Amino acid sequence: MDQLLQHLRNLGFTEMESKIMVHLSQEGASSGYEVSKRLGASRSNVYAVLQRLHARGFLHCSDGEPARYTMLPPEEFTHMISNHVRDSLQYVEQTMPMQRTRRPDFVTLQGDGQVMETLAKEIARAKHEIIIDLCADEASLFHDELKEAEERGVRLLWSCDAGNVEPSPFIHWQPITDEETQSLSEGRKFSFVIDRKWSLLGSRGDHVGTLGLVTEHPVMIRLLLGYFAQELIIYELEQDLGQEIGVRYGPHYEHVWNKYV
Repeated sequence: MDQLLQHLRNLGFTEMESKIMVHLSQEGASSGYEVSKRLGASRSNVYAVLQRLHARGFLHCSDGEPARYTMLPPEEFTHMISNHVRDSLQYVEQTMPMQRTRRPDFVTLQGDGQVMETLAKEIARAKHEIIIDLCADEASLFHDELKEAEERGVRLLWSCDAGNVEPSPFIHWQPITDEETQSLSEGRKFSFVIDRKWSLLGSRGDHVGTLGLVTEHPVMIRLLLGYFAQELIIYELEQDLGQEIGVRYGPHYEHVWNKYV
């Protein structure tokens, strides 16, 4: 009995409503006086609840004096409840206000464990594209997850120093690096952009802790994609022109590059 009352309360009925419905189901047609006497409740409260349940369609009420109330059969009662819940859920789904703007969060990760676990989950969710910018030392750490993503049809684009990375169908090139930013005191930098919506930037080194910054902020995504595009453009130009760059621009080319990078 207690479980039945609890489930009725879970459906939104008050304790008194639940007790009255269970009582009428057990005893059959009863007047308000009889219900209040058997439940030990005040007549005014019982009459108010009976009228409310009758108005909602859960009770039948006779025309005589005194009025006698009967509970709907269980199958009719549950069918009515099911329809009410379905209608309410549909209404909520269709009319619930949606947040127009969401302030993107920046989440800081510390340590290899947090960074690797977070990256593995997001790589597994990737549907279209993963853009990666990292050193060869870190490339092998994500080999299995990225290979699996590639086999699912996800496009992988790499900006990675050549190092000793094995040949693969990934795109590899030798970006120009800054000795200062590669120092062990700051760690080796890496970044991932997944499906152009989620990004992780981080640093990792032999003598410094691994740090990561996760964000979906559109400005940060745009900055990372812009940086990656510049790397691609410069790489394509150097591959196309080769030594002609030095012939055409001389030492000025290196001077311009070092000035702004």
